[in-house]
Amino acid sequence: MDDPTTPSTTNPSALRSSSGLNLPSTMSKTPLSLEPVTPSTHIERMISVGYQPSPSRTIYSDRFIPSRTGSNFALFDISPSANSPAEGREDGSGAYATLLRTALFGPDAGVCSPGTPDKLMRLDGKNSSVYPSSRNIFRYKTETRQSMHSLSPFGFEDALPGVSHGPVKAARKVPRSPYKVLDAPALQDDFYLNLVDWSAHNVLAVGLGNCVYLWNACSSKVTKLCDLGMDVSVCSVGWAQRGTHLAVGTSNGKLQIWDASRCKRVRTMEGHRLRIGALAWSSSMLSSGSRDKTILQRDIRAQDDFVNKLAGHKSEVCGLKWSYDNRELASGGNDNRLFVWNQHSTQPVLKYCEHTAAVKAIAWSPHLHGLLASGGGTADRCIRFWNTTTNSHLSCMDTGSQVCNLVWSKNVNELVSTHGYSQNQIIVWRYPTMSKLATLTGHTYRVLYLAISPDGQTIVTGAGDETLRFWNVFPSPKSQNTDSEIGASSLGRTQIR
Repeated sequence: MDDPTTPSTTNPSALRSSSGLNLPSTMSKTPLSLEPVTPSTHIERMISVGYQPSPSRTIYSDRFIPSRTGSNFALFDISPSANSPAEGREDGSGAYATLLRTALFGPDAGVCSPGTPDKLMRLDGKNSSVYPSSRNIFRYKTETRQSMHSLSPFGFEDALPGVSHGPVKAARKVPRSPYKVLDAPALQDDFYLNLVDWSAHNVLAVGLGNCVYLWNACSSKVTKLCDLGMDVSVCSVGWAQRGTHLAVGTSNGKLQIWDASRCKRVRTMEGHRLRIGALAWSSSMLSSGSRDKTILQRDIRAQDDFVNKLAGHKSEVCGLKWSYDNRELASGGNDNRLFVWNQHSTQPVLKYCEHTAAVKAIAWSPHLHGLLASGGGTADRCIRFWNTTTNSHLSCMDTGSQVCNLVWSKNVNELVSTHGYSQNQIIVWRYPTMSKLATLTGHTYRVLYLAISPDGQTIVTGAGDETLRFWNVFPSPKSQNTDSEIGASSLGRTQIR
C-alpha cells in the first residue's frame, strides 16, 4: 500500500547540502526548520515545492497501516453508523474501552469518549450507534459471529451489573447413538435393583437372573463369575474401590464377596431378612440396603457380619452412595425419603422429604464438597440438588419422566440421568444451569441401570429390553474440546453370555 507520508526512495538528483543532509534538488535552497512537522504539513510542503515521485518506481512504506473506513463491525455485534463513513476517523480501542468502562462503573457510565462521540457499543442487545461498515476485517477468514463479550476482561461467571454475558464456545457434540450394544438375556425390569457396575480395572459386572457375568472392556472377554442356583437371584452388584472384589446382593438377604481375579467366593455375610437391592463401598466398609428397610454397615476385615444397623426408612432401601471423601452416606427409599448419615451415626443426620416418589437415583458431585443430587420416581420426576454442608435445598428440575439413575462426570461439571416412564431417555446435563447437552434414545424399556467407565468418558446403560448400550458422553480430562465429536462408531452388537 502506498503511503506518501513516509517515502522510502529519494530523487536520483538529490544533492548534499552544506548542512550534510540529502535533499532533492528542488529543495536545496530551502532553509532548514526545526519546528515540529506533522504528516499533513509534510505532504503540503512536498506538494508546494513540486515534489513528484518517479513514475517508474513504486514507493513502499516501512509498515502497513490498515484503513477500516469500510470495516464490517457487524461481526462484533455492532450496528452500522448512521453518519457518513467519509469521515475516516476510527478508534480501534473504543469498543473495548466502552465495555471496560461499563463493566467497571455500570451502564450509566458507559458513554463514549470525546474523541469518538459517534461510536457506541451494544452491551445489552439494544440497538445503538456505531461504526462504519467494512469489507476489510477478517477478509481471509470465515465470518463466524463472535460476541463482543470475548473482549471483556472479566470471566463469564462474574456477575456485573449492566453487562450481559453470553456463551462464546459452541456446545460439545455428543454422539446420539451407542457405539456398542450387548445383549443381556434375563436382565430384570425392576426399578429397585442395581444390577450393573463398572470397576476401576475396566471390568463390567452384570447380574443376569441367578448369575453374575464379567465383561472385560479391554478384551471384550466374558467370564461367568457365579451361579447362585435356581431359587436365588442376583439383586445388586458393587465393585470395591480397588476393583479386585465384587459384592453380590441376593434375593434371600445374604451378601457374598467374590475375588474377581480368581472367580472365588471369599465370604458370605448375613443380617438382612429380605432382598438386598443396594450396595455402596467406602474403603473397607460396605453398606447394604434391603427391602427389610434397614442399612447394614459391614467391615469386611471384622469377623462380625455387620458393625452397625441404620434404621430410619419406612420402606425398601433402593439407593445408596458414599461421598467421595467417605464421610457421608446418602440413602434413598421407597418411602420417598432421602437421608444422609455420617460414619458413626445410627440415625440420619439430615432428612429430605421433598420428593414425592421413590428415591433410587443418588449421586455425589466430585467437583464440589457436599453437593448431592437425587432423583424421584414416576410420581415425582424431579432432580433435586442439596448442599449437605449447609443443609439447604439448592434447586429442582422437572425432567418429565421417572428418574432411575444419576451419575456425575469426573472430568467436567456435568451429569447424566436415565429415565423410565414415559420416555425411556438418557439426558446429559450441564450443571448448574441444567441445560441439556444431549438427549439419547434407543432403549425400548425403562433405563434402570447405569454405570460409568473408570476414565469418566463412557457410560453403560441397561434396560428391561435386555440390552446394555455404551455411550461416549463426556470428554477426557486432558482434551475437553468443545468443537470436535467424541466417541467411536458403532462396533456392532454382541452377547454378554
